[in-house]
Amino acid sequence: MTSILFGVFLGLLILGVPIAFVIAISSIGAIYYTGLPIELLAQRFFTSLDSFSLMAIPLFMLAGAIMSHGGITRRIVDFALSIVGGFRGALSQVVSVSGVVLGGVSGSGVADTAALGSIMVPEMKKRNYDPGFSAALVASAGSIGLIIPPSIALIVYGASSQASIGDLFMAGIIPGLLIAVGFMIYCYIIARIRNYPKEGSFSWANVWKKFKAAFWALLMPIIIIVGIRGGIFTATEGGAVVSVYALIIGVFVYKEIKIKDFAKIFYEAALSTAVITSIIAATSLFGWLLTSEQVPQKVTNALLGITDNPTIIILIIIGLLLVVGMFLDSSPAILLLTPILVPVATSLGMDLVQFGIVMVITLTIGLLTPPVGTAMYVASNISKVPILELSRKLIPFWIIMIFIAILVAFVPAITHLLY
Repeated sequence: MTSILFGVFLGLLILGVPIAFVIAISSIGAIYYTGLPIELLAQRFFTSLDSFSLMAIPLFMLAGAIMSHGGITRRIVDFALSIVGGFRGALSQVVSVSGVVLGGVSGSGVADTAALGSIMVPEMKKRNYDPGFSAALVASAGSIGLIIPPSIALIVYGASSQASIGDLFMAGIIPGLLIAVGFMIYCYIIARIRNYPKEGSFSWANVWKKFKAAFWALLMPIIIIVGIRGGIFTATEGGAVVSVYALIIGVFVYKEIKIKDFAKIFYEAALSTAVITSIIAATSLFGWLLTSEQVPQKVTNALLGITDNPTIIILIIIGLLLVVGMFLDSSPAILLLTPILVPVATSLGMDLVQFGIVMVITLTIGLLTPPVGTAMYVASNISKVPILELSRKLIPFWIIMIFIAILVAFVPAITHLLY
């Protein structure tokens, strides 16, 4: 059965079939091959989505859509510019800072890349920034949204591994900030070499002015983190709270959302949710079939059989995740690999939360790598930079993220500090 499952999977993937259909069709083929009842398909689809935790996904998707239409993104960028405007290459620093703040609102790397790219790429072009560098930075900074809470990837991992989503959210803050700092250092070096311009001098009066304008937007991630950690609401309820909050701010405070915009906002949120939940449903059946064939146990034994050195095994796992991330988006990859790799990680002394952060960081790099790097394609489309050139410009950002993933894997305190 395993050969049918993976054979059909790889064949359809090569043909470019959408990933949800790839997983579902390969699972159906395995069911027919083994003679299992086809009713298993409906059963697994239903039970996989019958989860309170997964209800957070449509709610945060809605919050992200409201945010992009409500003027929240632009105000966050303006505030970031007021802080780092005195640095050389200030616009590149703004992109890095904004990636963190936007990640604390939308939870979607692709959405953040689109939002940042539409605002920052034209501005960087006006100031003669290298187009490839600009596009690579926007894609990389946008991808931080998968690591900084509230992250859709962390919600999916928490639901599939039974790890605390609240703990995962807190554990993702420091690694996400470290990645952003790495990006800022690299941007500063490039700006010095290429003599990119400053954007005025630093002024506390200007910072205060932009802070007041962006205050209600900046309050959103604080509401989420304080509410979840304080036990006021769960991650799922937090999605509902922040969606209502974003709607109130967009309609009544910033007044940039009109009644006619509602249909488009809900359509975007529903479409994004449908894509993710269809993948989750299909992957549930795929994972069940793998478990019934004891594939997780076999992989664990195989990895442990290569060497008894925990350091080498962890590096092998990170390498495996990097390769998988090149071909699968983070959500299906997490759902497929969590039951396989978690037993290996726990046998090496890593807890569920630490391993979850390592997995999400490593798979996030897949957003920036061909052939299915969705954030890379979004940045390429906005900037008109060819994929091949953009891939070369992304290499330093890959290196920074891989370094942080390895650091998190070997220094548990980084993820344990805040929870």
